[in-house]
Amino acid sequence: MIKIAVDAMGGDYAPREIVHGAVLAARDLGVAIQLVGPPEIIEKELARHKINAAKMASLNISIVPASEVVSMDEKPSRAIVKKKDSSIVVTTKQVSSGAADGMVAAGSTGAAAVAAQIELGRIANVSRSAIACFMPTSVDQPVLLIDVGANAECDTHQLLQFGQMGSLVYSALYKVEKPRVGILNLGSEETKGTQLVQDTYKIMQKQPDLNFIGFVEGRDFPMGKVEVVVTDGFVGNVALKTAEGIAKMIKLMLKQELLGTWQGRLGAFIAKPCVDAVERRTNYNQAGGALLVGVKGVCVIAHGGSTHTAIKNAIRMAADMVRAKIVEKIAETFSLAEAGSVS
Repeated sequence: MIKIAVDAMGGDYAPREIVHGAVLAARDLGVAIQLVGPPEIIEKELARHKINAAKMASLNISIVPASEVVSMDEKPSRAIVKKKDSSIVVTTKQVSSGAADGMVAAGSTGAAAVAAQIELGRIANVSRSAIACFMPTSVDQPVLLIDVGANAECDTHQLLQFGQMGSLVYSALYKVEKPRVGILNLGSEETKGTQLVQDTYKIMQKQPDLNFIGFVEGRDFPMGKVEVVVTDGFVGNVALKTAEGIAKMIKLMLKQELLGTWQGRLGAFIAKPCVDAVERRTNYNQAGGALLVGVKGVCVIAHGGSTHTAIKNAIRMAADMVRAKIVEKIAETFSLAEAGSVS
């Protein structure tokens, strides 16, 4: 059985929503859950779901003690080094020691990334790990945006590796043999953009194992024109947060217009199933979390505002990553780097 360690103390609604989501995952997904944090706090939350020691055993839920918590306002690098018994560090150690197959953490993205870098380490020949986030599109399958915050500045070699890792992740999870890979740019023409993206374009063109389609604009990837979008963490995070903001704005404007008149309210009643369906497709709680790729272990970083639904789906994503052996596939691919197969 796949074992997923969950930081019970990370996130805006921890530990209540984290424990709730973990319980749902244990019941519905057939995975073993390790809840990391102060035992007395976790036990109190489990009791809310009428789960005692016997029930924990039957659901394959266990508690891994951790006495400290890294808060959102702490500097990640300093907090991770100082708080050796924090829930995020202990969660990561569960994976590095082999006690767990993967991990899920909400709360501070920086803390989770730093802990993973220290405790798990990078895969051999991977220059930089990256945060990859699945975003909804107008078609059936999502788009993978990489990087969305781990590296504010990158070089061509790192962007190339992001594209290669993103392609491997997408192919493994969505069974797409050759995912289309594009570089996020301000235009689709070869002559547009910074020197960095133009140089990366030339390098990606030469990769026979990469289904590179060129530059893509911000308006292209939501329409499903590409499966993997490569960018540095600064631009990627801005794109991600802008998309989140636009989605919220549209939902708010739609609500204001539909509820503003009796005709609108009637229309809203009739259209409710469709509106609900769009809400589900664009709600980050349905995606679960982002993937920290390039480290020697499965690490899913959930949104700080995750509800129990998001945590359950983040655990599902972590389990899918383990089953697909994505870490092993990246390691195998990049082991060829010394022979010149990965530029």
